[in-house]
Amino acid sequence: MKVIHTQGKRKQAIARATLRDGKGNVRINGQYLDNYSTEISRLRIKEPLVLVGDVAKKVNIDVTVIGGGENGQADAARLAMARALVIYDNKFKKTFDDYDRLLLVADVRRKEVCKPNDSKARAKRQKSYR
Repeated sequence: MKVIHTQGKRKQAIARATLRDGKGNVRINGQYLDNYSTEISRLRIKEPLVLVGDVAKKVNIDVTVIGGGENGQADAARLAMARALVIYDNKFKKTFDDYDRLLLVADVRRKEVCKPNDSKARAKRQKSYR
């Protein structure tokens, strides 16, 4: 079976996933998924694996994530993994789409830029009339 390379982005985080035949090992930045980050992040990353069922036991997935924060990296990793699984077997596309569209389509929202002479993106200068 050929090796599948995919990528996913979320905010500033970029994840690159490599899927190949194996025994169901999932590594993120060289760490096994069970030891990675917080429980919430692990559960979010496991979502595509839970949805595909037994197929997850037949493939090894290696993910490299750079940039961004904890949640952004988790979302980027799950996007890259789900895209790889869809290429591996196209029948998962409908399953992922029905569960959560963000498993296949990147979330393009970004941080709003700060305006000139202001501290935050939406904050306005205070006026004093005295």
